Amino acid sequence: MYSQRVMDHFKNPRNVGVIEGADGVGEVGNPVCGDMMTFYIKVKDNKIEDVKFQTFGCGAAIAVSSMVSEMAKGKTLEEASQITNKKVAEALEGLPKQKMHCSNLGADALHKAIEDFRMKKEGAGYKPTPKKCYCPFCDVENPDEAEFCTGCGKEIHDEHGHGH
Repeated sequence: MYSQRVMDHFKNPRNVGVIEGADGVGEVGNPVCGDMMTFYIKVKDNKIEDVKFQTFGCGAAIAVSSMVSEMAKGKTLEEASQITNKKVAEALEGLPKQKMHCSNLGADALHKAIEDFRMKKEGAGYKPTPKKCYCPFCDVENPDEAEFCTGCGKEIHDEHGHGH
């Protein structure tokens, strides 16, 4: 059911923990499955120097958090912002369809940590980028409030736990 890479990241997760005094913190949860993820980042010269996470959830959620943390470390904020659920699932050599929402949570938690950092750095003048939602079936970017994917037409709101 799970790839060897998923099992490796579940059994030996990388970058677990908390960064005290983190430059950015992002927390997400999915009320449908109960998974909770918090990402902490340290940023130096526009690059993610360190990243840690805490995840309460299933094996796939832990593996996803571990993989996202590895994918983000050493990347610029712009590069890390481009990490999508599809890229995470591919790096893990696939996830079962019913666990694809976990890959969205991992990417979302990282993106929230980056937004938190930017908000702290830029203060009152900061304008957050509009929240994006990626279809768990075809990875097309959709508005956050979308209930159906603009690419494949499949219903997506339940997959993300948006509760429309």
